[in-house]
Amino acid sequence: MKVTLSTDSIANVKADLLAIGVAGRPGRHPLVQTLDKKSRGRLKEQVRLEKFDGSAGTTLRTAASGISAKQILLVGLGAGDDTESRAQTFASTVARVARDFGTVAIVPLAETPALVRATATGATLGAYRYTRYLTGDRLPKRSLSTVKVLVKDRRAEGLREAVDAGVAVAESVNHARDLVNAPPNDLHPTALAAFAAEQSKALGIDCKVFDKKALDKMGMQLFLAVNRGSSQPPKMVHMTYRPEGVANPPKVVFVGKGLTFDAGGLCIKPPKSMLEMKCDMAGAATTIGVVLAAARLKVPVEVHGIVGSTENMLGADAYRPGDVFPSKDGKSVEIINTDAEGRLVLADCLAYARELAPDFLIDHATLTGACMIALGPWTSGLFTDDEELATRYADASAEVGESFWRLPLNPDLKSMLKSDIADLKHTGDRSGGAITAALFLQHFVGETRWMHLDIAGPAFAERPHGVLPKGGTGFGVLTGVRFLEALGAPAAAAEEA
Repeated sequence: MKVTLSTDSIANVKADLLAIGVAGRPGRHPLVQTLDKKSRGRLKEQVRLEKFDGSAGTTLRTAASGISAKQILLVGLGAGDDTESRAQTFASTVARVARDFGTVAIVPLAETPALVRATATGATLGAYRYTRYLTGDRLPKRSLSTVKVLVKDRRAEGLREAVDAGVAVAESVNHARDLVNAPPNDLHPTALAAFAAEQSKALGIDCKVFDKKALDKMGMQLFLAVNRGSSQPPKMVHMTYRPEGVANPPKVVFVGKGLTFDAGGLCIKPPKSMLEMKCDMAGAATTIGVVLAAARLKVPVEVHGIVGSTENMLGADAYRPGDVFPSKDGKSVEIINTDAEGRLVLADCLAYARELAPDFLIDHATLTGACMIALGPWTSGLFTDDEELATRYADASAEVGESFWRLPLNPDLKSMLKSDIADLKHTGDRSGGAITAALFLQHFVGETRWMHLDIAGPAFAERPHGVLPKGGTGFGVLTGVRFLEALGAPAAAAEEA
């Protein structure tokens, strides 16, 4: 899909659909008034008949009259300011409605680079569909090919760059969505690593892939324990984007859980719980998406992406409750529940990541059902003892509209991880499960400024919500990229000076 800037008027733009965002009473919106005059009162009559009031999430689609566009779409914005998040949701709603149209024209909420970028991002996200395995009549007959963003002056400073940036970020999110939606028989650890390597090569990103022998040599026995029941070999991916011409840039390392399928191991999941376990690599998909977007945007930050990928299966050599394994950093860990495998893979990957001496270390993982119970399906749990990091991330997430909620790293719960025969147990009691999982990971990050993001809820959606589609959502990419842009702003300013 192509996103372009157009100086056509709402009356003359040639499009299958013309979309306008409406807040408050539609009849008072100046563009609605203009279109109503062109239609000789038909538009307002349709608004009245459909009882469209401009409340958030509502839409009205009707045939156009007296203009070049074939149909008109009014999208309710509800009360509030015209923020990037609002513009992004508006454009995503438009594109989702218009997936089977050829060309759509969108009037942005304001002609600023920030809101034009958000419009391009939202439109690209809303047009997303996963169709790889559809055949015959199941394949869509048409798809959205062009989005025209209507502006007065397409040469205005920053607008073209804003569109390019918005598309770049959204396409990185869509890459993550594709990975999460892919079936586990096709997206195994080797295929996931190959995708990361292929995309890295295309963008000039360094990418190393470590196999089972290399992981064993590095002492990643927790990681390898999880892999023992699978016929698929494990892979660890290390992607590195280094900005050109930036002296001493900040360094951020993202780590992603990459369980391409999680059967639960010997503590096998019930069938219904297993059905969507292809999404247990969503943390890895987010990590890859963030690095790809950082490279396309050329953010002045050194960004690393570490992905630990395996399956958790029930083969003859599968690890067992009661086993004890050493970790990369030397701590011994007693296995309690083989279905709590993600934290074992992450523990070794975090220990590897901290050796890179990052300024910030951030992990994404579909780690616990407990976090979903606490926060619901649309919000990620955020864990850190670093107040500045928590604030930076909260600011970034608010701008792009992703939902995070900070949960405590309660030290009173550390006793749940004490083992009688090893340095640590890897799970605690059922109560506080999301917190004890984060506390376990904290044992492997040393003094690094670290944050854990439990994205179990919003990584895979049962129905569309805001910019999130049904299925894989790519949640976390938008916030991660905005965090990097804000972090790199001083470096960019210095380079420009």
